[in-house]
Amino acid sequence: MAQSIVDFLLSHAQKPNTTGTTKRNDVARSAALLLEKDLTLVFQFRFEMSTEESVPESKAIVFVVDDDVSMREALEGLIRSAGFKVETFASAQDFLARRRADVPACLVLDVQLPGLSGLDLQKRIIEANREIPIVFITGHGDVPTSVRAMKAGAVEFLIKPFSDCDLLDAIQQAIKRDQSARQQQAEMQDLRGRYESLTPRERQVMEKVASGLLNKQDAAELGTSEITIKVHRGHIMQKMGARSLADLVRAAEKLGIFSRTS
Repeated sequence: MAQSIVDFLLSHAQKPNTTGTTKRNDVARSAALLLEKDLTLVFQFRFEMSTEESVPESKAIVFVVDDDVSMREALEGLIRSAGFKVETFASAQDFLARRRADVPACLVLDVQLPGLSGLDLQKRIIEANREIPIVFITGHGDVPTSVRAMKAGAVEFLIKPFSDCDLLDAIQQAIKRDQSARQQQAEMQDLRGRYESLTPRERQVMEKVASGLLNKQDAAELGTSEITIKVHRGHIMQKMGARSLADLVRAAEKLGIFSRTS
C-alpha cells in the first residue's frame, strides 16, 4: 500500500508542467522521496529483526523419531525450512544411542514405534535425566495416551494430520523451554561453584546470615568476635557475587542451605 503511494507521487511529479503547477510537482516529488526513504528504513529494520530472531533457531537441533521414512523426510524438510538443524531416527533405540545435545534441542516423537514405543522412550529419557522437551505426534491418538504423555512433561500432543503451523509452534515452545532449562542449569552450576569456593567457616557464617541472624548473634553462636563475622561476611558477599543481603538470601534459598536451628 505504502509503496503504491510512492509510485503515485513520483508519476504525478513527473507529468509535464502544462498548468503552472511546478511548485505542487516539487512537493509531490519531495514527499515521494521522503516516503521511499522511510520505507527503506522500515524494510531494513524488519530484515535485521528477522535475521536476529533466526540466529537462535539456526543453533537449535530438532530430533525426529518416526519409523515411517516418508514422514521423517517430510518433517525434516519442513523443520529445516524453518531454520532449525534436524536429525532423524527410525527407532527409539537409535535415538538413545545418540549423545545428549550440547545446544538447545527438542524431540518430535511418534507414539507408535516398533520395539520401544514413544511413551517408553519418554520414560527412558526421564530415568536417564536427559531432559529434552518432547512434541508427540501420532495417527492413533487417544485420551489416556495423551494424558500420560502430558503428565510426564510433554510440550504438545498432535494428532496426524496436523498443520505445519501447529507443529512449528510446538517446536518453538519446546526450544524455548529447553533454552530456559539450560540457562537455569548454568546459573545453578555457577552458584554451586561459588559456594564451593567458600571456606568451611565462611559456609557456616553464610548459613547463619541467610537465616536472618545479626552479626552479634552469629558471633555468639560460632564462638568468635563480631568483627570477625563482618570480615567473613564481606568475603562471602564478594565470592558469591551478592550485591545485597537479599541477593545472598536468594542464593541460599536456591542452594538449600538455610540454618535448621531456628
